[in-house]
Amino acid sequence: MKFDRPSISNAIRSSMATLLIFSILFSVATPLQAYQDTPAPESASEANTSSTKAESNSGLARFERGVDQLFGIFNGYVATVFFFPIPLNSHQYHSGGGVPLAVLWLVIGATYFTFRMNFINLRAFKHSILLVMGKYDDPEDEGEVTHFQALTAALSATVGLGNIAGVAIAIATGGPGAMFWMMLAGLLGMTSKFAECTLAQIYRRINPDGRVMGGPMCYLSVGLQDQFPGNSFMKGLGKTLAVFFAILCIGGSLAGGNSFQVKQSLGAVAETIPILKDNNLEWVYGIVMAFFVGIVIIGGIRSIARTTEKIVPLMCGIYILACLAIIIMQVEQIPACFKAIWDGAFSDNAMYGGFLGVLIIGFKRAAFSNEAGVGSAAIAHSAAKTKYPVREGIVASLGPFVDTIMICTMTALVMIITGAYNDPQYADLIKSDNGAALTSAAMNSQIPYFNYVLSVSVILFAYSTMISWSYYGERCWAFLFGDSAKISLAYRILFLIFVVLGSVVSATNILDFGDLMILGMAFPNILGVLLLSNRVKRELDGYWSRYKSGEFDNTTSASEGK
Repeated sequence: MKFDRPSISNAIRSSMATLLIFSILFSVATPLQAYQDTPAPESASEANTSSTKAESNSGLARFERGVDQLFGIFNGYVATVFFFPIPLNSHQYHSGGGVPLAVLWLVIGATYFTFRMNFINLRAFKHSILLVMGKYDDPEDEGEVTHFQALTAALSATVGLGNIAGVAIAIATGGPGAMFWMMLAGLLGMTSKFAECTLAQIYRRINPDGRVMGGPMCYLSVGLQDQFPGNSFMKGLGKTLAVFFAILCIGGSLAGGNSFQVKQSLGAVAETIPILKDNNLEWVYGIVMAFFVGIVIIGGIRSIARTTEKIVPLMCGIYILACLAIIIMQVEQIPACFKAIWDGAFSDNAMYGGFLGVLIIGFKRAAFSNEAGVGSAAIAHSAAKTKYPVREGIVASLGPFVDTIMICTMTALVMIITGAYNDPQYADLIKSDNGAALTSAAMNSQIPYFNYVLSVSVILFAYSTMISWSYYGERCWAFLFGDSAKISLAYRILFLIFVVLGSVVSATNILDFGDLMILGMAFPNILGVLLLSNRVKRELDGYWSRYKSGEFDNTTSASEGK
């Protein structure tokens, strides 16, 4: 299996160089023009000091505002496509409403894969647990990390602030019924993860030094050519989708998986440690985060996996135990809670946008939280040690279960049981989409000083997301520009620079750009997985028949006896 490295690299280098030059020229010109044509925006409060005003009008601040405006224009165009409403009934058609295209694309893919693979997400659940426990591990298998390490590395990228903040807002805006559709979307997403991570193992490349290159950029560029031999269109389509995916992943890695995490976690931590904002010490937080991220990511996926296998169970355990404590304290509310979830899932209550509105909110939150179909997790799972690609796909299917069905459900239950989702005193938090503060307030109403526990969870969630997304971006960077140690090191240094920038940049459009890039990864990835689904099904059928016959158990027993 060989990648057409020269053609890919030359094409992308020239296009990236042109884009870079254009971006620099435009971003420099835009702030100057914006500053000359329009007055600087007023401060949030008239009580701001003159020094703060002077700082807001400094050259750096003006440049940041100008670049933010540029990203705002870009985001607007991209969002128009990604969130284009697809009407599902006549009312939505006439009102201009509907399901966002990106969400519908993810749901269609997940539903198709679930039926195509005969509900492997349910059939293989017990087997996935045994795989993660290491029953079938073989140290001699090629790869860099174990099944458990690959799963925790992927989970560390998906289990983040969205599980705390995003779910709280989803329940507040969609009502308790959104939780039902969130869980259903999580179940369907398990098969999306299975399919994409199986393909990542099939088409991965192992370098002489043992490092793995795998993920959507590999199975798109090679898989479509392999699946449709002699078809020049599919060959060209595969390379185009691979390059498109890699560019989107790099953008998502630097912004959504990095700077955005720093900024959001800083906002939550500053509520507990106000000295960070009161004394303009946000940069200190950025430097500290960059240091701890750097000591892990410099060592590559093996170092990342060794860290995530410890931090993911810890951070998930802390958060789940805290939620369970509140649920147990309000145990008498559980029957009413589940009744509200069931009734709300199928209700036409206009307060929460009706049946379709609740369904859309639930599916959207789940899709954004577990990233099933986005293709990012396939990069981490491609590095796992195994000789059977399907085996790693089955392990990967646990990701959405842990992320959405376990952790997101905990947040949702706390919101419903405490009644915080419709409490008038939290109306401002809901209106401003401040989900982290809403979750903190709900838990503080039951457990005093919980904001300190939440701050620890937020830091761990953000940190774990960053170290895994650094690997995703670095692998795509290496795919485009050459898989060498120097190329990889250059990207890791760039990633650390963006960690610090995330703590001082206040431009929301720049930070939101990352979310759009991550969401956009689903378009080339799901298209490719759909076209390659026959290959996945063949691999699954062959593996499952051998598994059900007990062949792997006999092999394991024999190897243990040596």
